[in-house]
Amino acid sequence: MSFPNLRLRRLRKTGKIRELLEEVRLSPKDLICPIFVEEDLKSKVQGESMPGMERLPLKDVVDEVNSIVELKIPAIMVFGMPSRKDDRGSSAFAQDGIVQKAISEIRKNLGNEIAIMADVCLCQYTTAGHCGLVKGHKIDNDSSLETLAKVAVSQAQSGTDVVSPSAMMDGQVKMIRTALDDAGFSDVAIMSHSAKHRSSLYSPFKDMAHSAPKFGDRKTYQLPYTNPKEAMREVETDIAEGVDIVMIKPALAYLDLIAMTREKFNIPISAYSVSGEYALVKAAAMQGWVDEKEVTLEILTAIKRAGADMIVTYFSKSASKVLNEK
Repeated sequence: MSFPNLRLRRLRKTGKIRELLEEVRLSPKDLICPIFVEEDLKSKVQGESMPGMERLPLKDVVDEVNSIVELKIPAIMVFGMPSRKDDRGSSAFAQDGIVQKAISEIRKNLGNEIAIMADVCLCQYTTAGHCGLVKGHKIDNDSSLETLAKVAVSQAQSGTDVVSPSAMMDGQVKMIRTALDDAGFSDVAIMSHSAKHRSSLYSPFKDMAHSAPKFGDRKTYQLPYTNPKEAMREVETDIAEGVDIVMIKPALAYLDLIAMTREKFNIPISAYSVSGEYALVKAAAMQGWVDEKEVTLEILTAIKRAGADMIVTYFSKSASKVLNEK
């Protein structure tokens, strides 16, 4: 079939025509903004490896979340850094833990103006710095599940809307779902880091959250980036265990897995544009090599185009400022 008079450039002639024909529309409503809250911190601390991101004291959390609400971003993801760590990660599930106190403050002051999501993991809270509990220099899956469930319930008691297990322990969704239901929190959703890959792109986060492992690495529980079929099995397993939202992590180098998940499963999909993706753009922009605004929107649009319904990104605030001006 031939189209001798077809010129697709006619559809790009003006900005308004291009707006009419946009197939993928990125909005602040697609974004989830991470926040870092550190116990006993007196004032904000800039992240050296994540320019523009800050570790917050508890007293500044409500103001920070208010600024996120004003940008029309619908959700936050809370990460906490405790003042004490132990082998059991006990500060992760303490009712007076830093994440629990932050969630309570946000809920008390903002009500339902924003959806509160909270990371469920142990790496920031244990002396070993691994995502699960350590027994004999190995990550013990089953004892870790019990602790992760306690963390999720404690966060639900504080007022979170969504718990987000990122430990990559087998059976974590089932264990957390059962614990939440038994505790009377059947309306709290689970957004699992279903296909979380062992990636070098997490390095700035480890620095920001003080969560680097003290020995070994995380290859025994996080996915290898060489195995897309295994990633789909992880997603399928979480769905079978009752997850509400699945996540692909990282995002930019894993667009094929986002698209694959979109094609195979009828479930909400989140993508996590991780700290290394953020830091790479920031570093290039600081050198004047790329236009930060343009690159940010291009990357986030690509993630949405691949099939993500929502994107956890450290660019949430800066991208939303640009999008709200359009």
